[in-house]
Amino acid sequence: MQRLLALIGPLPFIALAIAAAGLSLGAATGLFEEVFSPLLATFSSAWRYPLTGLALAASYFAYGLTLLMVAPLLNFLLGGRLQPYRGPAVSLTALRWYVHCTLTLVVRYSFLEFVTPSPFAQLYYRLMGMKIGRNVTINSTAIADPSLIEMADGVTIGGSASIMAHYAQGGYLVIAPVRLGAGATIGLRAIVMGGVEVGEKAKVLAGSFVLPNTRIPAGETWAGIPAQRVELERDAAAGNGAN
Repeated sequence: MQRLLALIGPLPFIALAIAAAGLSLGAATGLFEEVFSPLLATFSSAWRYPLTGLALAASYFAYGLTLLMVAPLLNFLLGGRLQPYRGPAVSLTALRWYVHCTLTLVVRYSFLEFVTPSPFAQLYYRLMGMKIGRNVTINSTAIADPSLIEMADGVTIGGSASIMAHYAQGGYLVIAPVRLGAGATIGLRAIVMGGVEVGEKAKVLAGSFVLPNTRIPAGETWAGIPAQRVELERDAAAGNGAN
């Protein structure tokens, strides 16, 4: 079976991406043909061309908003909700991960940037299985494996930060949940890997890399590559004493 899966390679997932994008484009095409085209035909060419551009842009956003619904629906129908896993990257069990990744990436690279941060992006992540609390800010589209990511109330994800609930180890694919406690902050361009738990009100500073399975206690600040605890409070106290 592994040989068969290796032989067919990415073709089924390319087809899945085409299906998700194609169904969503169908909605955009219908909007353009049935609503905009008859209206555009009533204008002279001087107005028709710029108005056609506006109609095409509006149709593109109709595509994107439809895709935010279609991709999670296909993910649900094809069993793309993830479970923790450690094993070969090419296996029947790993197929769920490939389905989930495909439907995450097709949305990320074709539309998600336009609605991040916004309630539309959070709705999409929720439909893909992510657990999101109240007053959460997600200012990044570099979110992989959303169905195994949990963000409690008040979490802040900085711009271009990466959170992924998977990694490779010893020749195996490992899929492990990521949990961010209430009030946790992940800084600009920081990277958080699978199996990480960040405690309440803890901070990961900009550009840091949090290794897989790291546990960051509540209230601590971590930074660096790899990320380690930063003694900011002690340094501040020493500075006040010197004054």
